[in-house]
Amino acid sequence: MSAVSLFCLVSAYFAVLLIVAWRTSRNANNDSFFIGNKRSNWLLVAFGMVGTTLSGVTFISVPGAVGRDGFGYLQVILGYVLGYIAVTFILLPLYYRLKLTSIYTYLEQRLGQRAYQSGAAFFSISRLLSASARLYLVVNILQLTILDSMGVPFWLTTTVILVMILLYTYEGGVKTIVWTDTLQTTGMVLGLVICAGWLLHAMHLGPLDSFAQMQAHGLTRVITTSVDSPANFWKQLLAGFFIVLAMTGMDQETMQKNISVQTLRDSQKNMLLTTAVLTGVLVLFMYLGGLLYLYAPTAGVTAAGDKLFPAVVMGHMPAALQLIFFIGLISALFPSADGAMTALTSSFSIDILGVQRRSELTEAGRKRLRHRVHLAFCAIFLALVLVFKWVDNASMVGLVLKLTGYTYGPLLGLFAFGILTRRAVRDRWVPVVALAGPLLCYVIDFNQQSLFGSYRIGLELLILNGLLVFAGLLVISKKPL
Repeated sequence: MSAVSLFCLVSAYFAVLLIVAWRTSRNANNDSFFIGNKRSNWLLVAFGMVGTTLSGVTFISVPGAVGRDGFGYLQVILGYVLGYIAVTFILLPLYYRLKLTSIYTYLEQRLGQRAYQSGAAFFSISRLLSASARLYLVVNILQLTILDSMGVPFWLTTTVILVMILLYTYEGGVKTIVWTDTLQTTGMVLGLVICAGWLLHAMHLGPLDSFAQMQAHGLTRVITTSVDSPANFWKQLLAGFFIVLAMTGMDQETMQKNISVQTLRDSQKNMLLTTAVLTGVLVLFMYLGGLLYLYAPTAGVTAAGDKLFPAVVMGHMPAALQLIFFIGLISALFPSADGAMTALTSSFSIDILGVQRRSELTEAGRKRLRHRVHLAFCAIFLALVLVFKWVDNASMVGLVLKLTGYTYGPLLGLFAFGILTRRAVRDRWVPVVALAGPLLCYVIDFNQQSLFGSYRIGLELLILNGLLVFAGLLVISKKPL
């Protein structure tokens, strides 16, 4: 595939996004940006949220991990399903009853100003680090695969992509993203299905035959029973449940799309449909991974892990499928970045700057302030991605992604304490408790061998983090007045 073809593809794709943005952002105001005027179609939100949930990292890493873990990711997916059910019937009714624009306003109403600011701050840190790290990983694939050969520098690639995202989210915000995410989820799923179909055709296999061969090669194993293993079934199940509870139900990026739907009932239907579609897509990703590991030996491909999918596509698939692969990759890239930038702008404007509570600001003044915040976050994204490139260390990016998991622990603890107890807290001590939880978790994680011997903490570290913050809040709590 020529670099010119890729350039034309990206240009056409972006042109479509701009047309959608122009159509959806006419007469947009702050309510359009923050919650889509509460008129979002629940079917579109449900389908588009799949693209937001699955990043470009998922597009590459889930298939690549099948050679190492088999279909073990199903253990986590089952936990995801249980987590989405809890979000649907516990958190969504709470957010709708309180008529929230930012979900962290709940923490202010229930626990106090410092709890509110702590929740918003931890969300901002989490989203900035995780979204910029994921953006870097996908942009780097595009750079190494195509753009280096054109002589395009990495900084220019990143800048152009971020300017694209800025242009189509600048006015419409959530109102626009609901539509663009639907378009991009469609592109990602089509890329996934077509690549899987080509692999089946190339190996002269049907779906059932391919699955039988995966079983014969040990690629379909699911359950891990060893208690010491981080991949133990119950650990993965609980981790999947709490990951969704914290990183979806207590995350402004995801929830602002849900609460942009007019009624609670439609929002709940949206969430359940998202769960069903997301589960199906993740299973298809694992199936694609199995096909890639069946195909690789027959084609002499030695790559594995995250390098396997790009190696098969670029080395063995025809140019048309390479274009489809990049459509899927770009479709996975944009939703994970545009939603994060919009949610960060919303949270910072509402929770930190108090844009909706400042009576001295006119509607035009609020809009100008929101525009400045949006531009600032775009610049911060650019700076962080360039730092990742400068360091150029995959393990550092992995560490950043892991640490962002730690920052959701305080959100889990804060929301759980507010929902499960009726006690008040000494508000000035809340930031101390919220910081202590992740720091203690890091110490425990670093000293696992000396503390637990052969036992290994995996994804359940998030649960421990939330419990530590919950316990700390209990210590600084008092009976309600």
